[in-house]
Amino acid sequence: MERGSDKHGPRLDDQQKHETEGMVRGGGTTHAEEWKEPEAMPAAGEESKQSYPPGHEPGVPEGMTQQDADVRSDLAKWLSDTHWPVSKGELLERARSEGAPDRVIDMVDSLPERSYSNMADIAKALGIGVERRRW
Repeated sequence: MERGSDKHGPRLDDQQKHETEGMVRGGGTTHAEEWKEPEAMPAAGEESKQSYPPGHEPGVPEGMTQQDADVRSDLAKWLSDTHWPVSKGELLERARSEGAPDRVIDMVDSLPERSYSNMADIAKALGIGVERRRW
């Protein structure tokens, strides 16, 4: 009687035969082993074929660009823990006390003199895109 291998027993031979049966019959990988296959990477210099709606990159709320989100995030970082509503003067004082960089202080200083109710209100006043709400 001839076995498939002399390095292990018949039970292991049968188990391996069962595991590879789909590949032998189908000439390729089996659905059960799909997770082992690496995903194809784009060739060097080839751009991704993924397309996004204009003005909506991954991780950016609809209605904003990546730059808008970055600027707003930077402002929020330095104006966090602000008690709303707040005046322009209070925002400027807050930014300075937090040690905000000059570009943030300049943005806050360029705001019109009025009361602001939240970061979206500040973003609108600065002309930064604001996310669209879903109803």
